[in-house]
Order: sequence, then C-alpha cells, then structure tokens
Amino acid sequence: MKKIPMRKCLATGELCPKAELLRVVKTPEGNVIFDYSSRANGHGAYIKCDVDAINLAKQKKVLEKALEAEIPEQVFEAMIKEANARKN
Repeated sequence: MKKIPMRKCLATGELCPKAELLRVVKTPEGNVIFDYSSRANGHGAYIKCDVDAINLAKQKKVLEKALEAEIPEQVFEAMIKEANARKN
C-alpha cells in the first residue's frame, strides 16, 4: 500500500492529503505565485481546496505570515478559480 503524503492547511489546521490542497509559493526571487503543479521551486504553503478556507486564509493573513511576504490579490483569485474548477 502506497503512503499518501499529508500536509496541514494553514487556514483550518486540518491534515489533508497533499492532492486535496492548493500550494502557494514564495520563489527564490521573492515573488509569490499560485503553484498549479505543486512542484515549483521555493518555500510553499498549503491551503485546503475550498472557497471558505481560502477566504479564511485571506481574512487571517496566514499566507502572509507563513511566507513573510505580501500576497497579491490575483493569487487568491487563481486559488478560488481552481477550487471552483475542482469542485465541478
């Protein structure tokens, strides 16, 4: 039986399979991006693939604290778009 990698959602504190989470990365250049592939180079942070969790993360500013950088609005928009796409 293959081991399923687990990660903790910063917004909710839940342990979830890595495939059910969205990854935001602070690249070595200092840019903050939404990582569609979950393989980008840099320091990553995970949020549950749920619009409520994304909004909670935005409200609590957990990504800013974890990545020590300002998160652009388009990152949150991309995460919400991806969460809605995965739901359907």
